[in-house]
Amino acid sequence: MTEKLNKLLSQQKKLQKKIEQTETTLRQSNYFENTKKRKERTRLLIQKGALLDKYFESDHLNIVETEELLKIFANYVNANKPDQYKKDKPND
Repeated sequence: MTEKLNKLLSQQKKLQKKIEQTETTLRQSNYFENTKKRKERTRLLIQKGALLDKYFESDHLNIVETEELLKIFANYVNANKPDQYKKDKPND
């Protein structure tokens, strides 16, 4: 009986260790996935900022001034934006 109990306890420890390893692997995988998404978003924001500077010649403006400039044109641009660039595209 004691031998059987010891064997079961040993199996339990092995399974617990395997569970912990799997959880660690899952956490690492989630961390790397989130890091990758964050880097992609950062790259996208940098590219859009560069386009803003290029077409609006706004590289000399600070953040507040840039926001004010964009607010001036936002309503016009959104009202006259072609359908292909709108967030909610109509179904064809």
